[in-house]
Amino acid sequence: MEWILLIVSFVIILGGSELFTNGIEWVGEGLGLSEGAVGSVLAAVGTALPETLLPLIAIVFGASSGAGEEIGTGAILGAPFMLTTLAMFVLGVAVAIFSRGGRRSTDLDGDDSVITQDLGYFLVMYALAFAAGLIHYKPLHYVLAVVLMVGYGFYVRRHFAAPGEPELEHEAETEIHQLYLWRWWERFAKHGKRYTKDSPMLPSYTQVALALGLIIGGSMIFIDAVDGIATQLGVNHLVFALLLAPLATELPEKFNSVLWVRRKKDTLALGNMTGAMVFQASFPVSIGLLLTPWVLEGPGLVAAVLALLAGSVLWITMKRRGKFQAWLLMGQGVFYLAFVGYVITKL
Repeated sequence: MEWILLIVSFVIILGGSELFTNGIEWVGEGLGLSEGAVGSVLAAVGTALPETLLPLIAIVFGASSGAGEEIGTGAILGAPFMLTTLAMFVLGVAVAIFSRGGRRSTDLDGDDSVITQDLGYFLVMYALAFAAGLIHYKPLHYVLAVVLMVGYGFYVRRHFAAPGEPELEHEAETEIHQLYLWRWWERFAKHGKRYTKDSPMLPSYTQVALALGLIIGGSMIFIDAVDGIATQLGVNHLVFALLLAPLATELPEKFNSVLWVRRKKDTLALGNMTGAMVFQASFPVSIGLLLTPWVLEGPGLVAAVLALLAGSVLWITMKRRGKFQAWLLMGQGVFYLAFVGYVITKL
């Protein structure tokens, strides 16, 4: 039964994530934000929302066995780990497949200044979170939580001042699909009107609220399912959540970026990944710093080290070559396999 609930929670979280991202993008349009803001930052934050809500709900409401903190911490650590390893592997495989027959190059020609900046912010923020996990001094955790959130604010501000912003705006301008709620209503009412930035904003706000409800509900089902399965299998709750939570919450990033590399929109594809990495190293980690003991040891420590190493490989490559190649991104999967191997040896 728990496995069925786990699958159901995946579907609900994914559906809620898609509705939220689509809705928040139209909110941005209605408020007159730039296309770059709508297509890159809002898209990254929108798809990253489940990774923020899931650990928050797990920590605050917990699980029936009291394993909420472990599940929440696993979800927090799992997102950056998955983005720097398995997500990049999936992106590399997609580029290799789409390059067959000369449809595109095996190189990803994303704007190097944007991607390098994102990776640099991620490494600094996550290194601070890593250090906090080794220094068990709660006042320091509180200070670092504030530093990370303020740092993210500076990141967003600098992001829009970067030279690569016009390219992001150009790539993002065609990426906002019709508001789903409006599309469903149009099929029912057959009014034939398209939803535009000048349309009433109530439908977009309503869709965002509906999406939040789905994500929260799906997260609570997920937490109970993980708790039950991990207990039955005798597996550490943190490890189980670390491996499974990102599979439910990171799929929007993977799916969007795969579509974008197919369309040769490499800056948007990579920016969506790296932008989410920066977000994951700030807000969700801040939740962990504020609401949990935030002690990195065992599997959590190994996952954090591997995420930093994988992120460093990406940053050094972009700094030296100014681009990624499909084979390099596929190589990021080695870090993921290394963690799986570590977990197996500890069973």
